[in-house]
Amino acid sequence: MPPTFLACPTAIIEAPFGVVWRLLTNISGWGNFYDVRVISVEPPGPAVKGQRMLGKAGPRWFHFFAVVVEYTRIDEANNKLELDLKLPFGITVHEDLDCVPLEANRCRVNYHCNFTFPAGWRGSILRLLLNRELTTGPEDSLSRLKRAAEQAFSDQKAKQGVAG
Repeated sequence: MPPTFLACPTAIIEAPFGVVWRLLTNISGWGNFYDVRVISVEPPGPAVKGQRMLGKAGPRWFHFFAVVVEYTRIDEANNKLELDLKLPFGITVHEDLDCVPLEANRCRVNYHCNFTFPAGWRGSILRLLLNRELTTGPEDSLSRLKRAAEQAFSDQKAKQGVAG
């Protein structure tokens, strides 16, 4: 059985559900806040099951690792998304996330990142080498989403002339 790892960060975001949901379901805009350079999105447009994003990721300023992200479930009625990610070296991630409205201008986002590594010694070595990144990566991703959503909401309020 291949090595696996589950990371489940959670964040309270000071922005309405709709703001966060728009960021999560506009995969072509992910390069604006996630650490990824979006190369292409097929089909273009709003999120649909089967939509794929091809991108590049890696250390800041050196996005050279190919990544593929595919929506496998989009359930706005139940505030849930599922994505499959293919990362370098045979690593895959099944991401199951939900965005729960708490108040009019506040929601909670829960990530459930299920990492799977190649079978055998290569997967075991990758799991050991990436140990810290398996928790800090999803936490960083969620904090980037939080900052982007809160900034978008702040900008939206400023345009409407509503004080904080």
